Amino acid sequence: MDSFYLTICLYLLTNLSSSTTSPFSASSNHHSLLYLHEINFLSSCISFTPRPTSMAKPNSTFVTEFLFEGFSNFRWQHRLAFFAVFLTLYLLTLSGNVIIVTIICLDHHLHTPMYFFLSMLSISETCYTVAIIPRMLSGLLNPYQPIAIQGCATQLFFYLTFAINNCFLLTVMGYDHYVAICNPLRYSVIMGKRLCVQLASGSLGIGLGIAIVQVTSVFGLPFCDAFVISHFFCDVRPLLKLACTDTTVNEIINFVVSICVLVLPMGLVFISYVLIISTILKIASAEGWKKAFATCASHLIVVIIHYGCASTIYLKPKSQSSLGQDRLISVTYTVITPLLNPVVYSLRNKEVKDALRRAVGQNEERL
Repeated sequence: MDSFYLTICLYLLTNLSSSTTSPFSASSNHHSLLYLHEINFLSSCISFTPRPTSMAKPNSTFVTEFLFEGFSNFRWQHRLAFFAVFLTLYLLTLSGNVIIVTIICLDHHLHTPMYFFLSMLSISETCYTVAIIPRMLSGLLNPYQPIAIQGCATQLFFYLTFAINNCFLLTVMGYDHYVAICNPLRYSVIMGKRLCVQLASGSLGIGLGIAIVQVTSVFGLPFCDAFVISHFFCDVRPLLKLACTDTTVNEIINFVVSICVLVLPMGLVFISYVLIISTILKIASAEGWKKAFATCASHLIVVIIHYGCASTIYLKPKSQSSLGQDRLISVTYTVITPLLNPVVYSLRNKEVKDALRRAVGQNEERL
């Protein structure tokens, strides 16, 4: 247990020393005493179980619970401000996605493939944020809450499932736009109900399959001594850094998965838009140009931000990886990007706004 207490002391002393140079950290004597008091608190809330294994270092203790570093090096006033901002964005995301799904289900004018995929994306984004943000908000109020290794595995599973599902749904939506613009006369034949259900189910199936592989490979590793995850949720790279064995195979798996989940879908979306743009350029009327670009603009905005942020983290070399920088980018695609879905698709989409007006008008008539 000596190594356990030493690890806690080193972690807290590191945070304490960094806080004296950061404008966002406390530097008062009261805050120093608070950090010293938290040594006793952490030692009582983090549990370890010794397990003999050939892969682990000798005389090491095995972690059964983790602690998120998250925003613990920020002063509590700043954490409280972040909590208020993130909670507001989270509630807006949930309410926006619920409104979109409800409007699409109730208004028969929106029972088309494009809005079917939009509703699937809204549901997936909602599940994605539910898996991450509540725990992050709790961590802002109390940074020293442990998470059991089983809870961490569950969070990683749902995060990967819906994040990957979102990537492929955006690709499917790009294909839908391609068919609508490049083959408008055959659109209803090609994008039938059966194909739409198959594409949506396939996206979710790919997410589930890859998530199972990733979670199994990561949590098959031993975690000893180190227990502080340099992130605000359980992600693959921060967890691999805590493993006390060689993770080369896991790094290769993670890189291959990133290529399949990011590069392949991005390539398909790029091809779709090359064909779309070539078709748009052949349109003679200005009204046709405007309508075609309006159809694709919302989707393209979400695609660029979503794939851009994810690629910055998961496709850059390990040697250039900065967990602090990755954490800031992760805030973008876990808190801000999900809000783009309801905002961009509702505010920029005339059909959704018209459907919302009809729904509001019907409710007023009933009253």
